[in-house]
Amino acid sequence: MELIKDNWDVEDILEFQKFLKSYENREKIEWVTNLLKTELPVLNIKTAIIKNIVNNISKGNYLSFLDLMIWEYYENTAINGYLITKIKDFNTMKKYLDVYSAKTDNWATCDLLSFNIIGNEEKYFDLVLKYIKNPKPFVRRIGLSILFKFIDNNDYIDKIFNLLNNFKNEEHYYVNMMNAWLLCECFIKQREKTLKYLQQNKLNKFTINKGIQKCRESRRISLEDKKILLKYKIK
Repeated sequence: MELIKDNWDVEDILEFQKFLKSYENREKIEWVTNLLKTELPVLNIKTAIIKNIVNNISKGNYLSFLDLMIWEYYENTAINGYLITKIKDFNTMKKYLDVYSAKTDNWATCDLLSFNIIGNEEKYFDLVLKYIKNPKPFVRRIGLSILFKFIDNNDYIDKIFNLLNNFKNEEHYYVNMMNAWLLCECFIKQREKTLKYLQQNKLNKFTINKGIQKCRESRRISLEDKKILLKYKIK
């Protein structure tokens, strides 16, 4: 199928879905579906194939592809997500991301997103503030995932810590897990400030203990620091 198009329209949907389904790998579909914990049917297409499809679509008018709003399979959502991250104009990107985030029902379609925030830091941070207040847990997870791009920025690191404190009563596993990963990455990239934060944090037990576990599993953290972190665990 020709994927580089000047325009995609509704008549292309059926052909594209047949094309996508031709890559279906029925081996371990049940296992992958259980891993993702998605309600969407899963074709179990290799990531390399998905990214190649995305790369080709992006060479044409990929916004018109996104306008088709194809969400039938997990892989459709993943393709849409990868394409959204290619949009350079923030307002245009946000328009599609708002729809995408509302459709997301699993951790993987949150975590595949990766944005270039340079030059749009304030707009992306405002987006984070909006998403982390959303009642849908995977929208909150997407918001938190964007914060990873701010860790190296000294103007935002304290703001990240303040936001983490707001999740003291968070109950959703995948939101708490993202917070734990975020805490670990903060320690790796902003050690001194993170240690200071840990002395007066308001994290819930799961987040701080899981974050410390992630630090202790990381090869980017010294043995000495791994021992130091143990004192912040909550029993």
